[in-house]
Amino acid sequence: MAAQAAVNAQTLRYYERRGLLPEPDRSASGYRAYPPEAVRRVRFIKRAQELGFTLDDIETLLHLADGGPDSCDGVRAIATAKVTDLEERIADLQALWDGLTRLVATCEKPRAERECPILHELDAAIAPPPSVADATS
Repeated sequence: MAAQAAVNAQTLRYYERRGLLPEPDRSASGYRAYPPEAVRRVRFIKRAQELGFTLDDIETLLHLADGGPDSCDGVRAIATAKVTDLEERIADLQALWDGLTRLVATCEKPRAERECPILHELDAAIAPPPSVADATS
């Protein structure tokens, strides 16, 4: 089963503990006997993870998948929230990229004339704010 679903056995056991995968019947020798639809379910979980859904999201998606066509609105709401989250994360990453690119560009000065702006910027970001006593003196 693990090979068919392209995961390891520990992943299957973890999904069982999380309730994402029903606990399978056991053979007389104690081996887990997964039904054929278990492979499809594990592949669904892995694909949803690739799309950025958390296991909590996936649990909800699996419940909605069992709910019929009316559950499409619920799935859409979850996917829309994920798109919004991704847009925010992309904007944050873009701002980080812009800032680092700008800092790296300042390193173009001759070595003797420069002080590392990257280290200066990082140090300034962690400096404690001035105290109220400093502001009134």
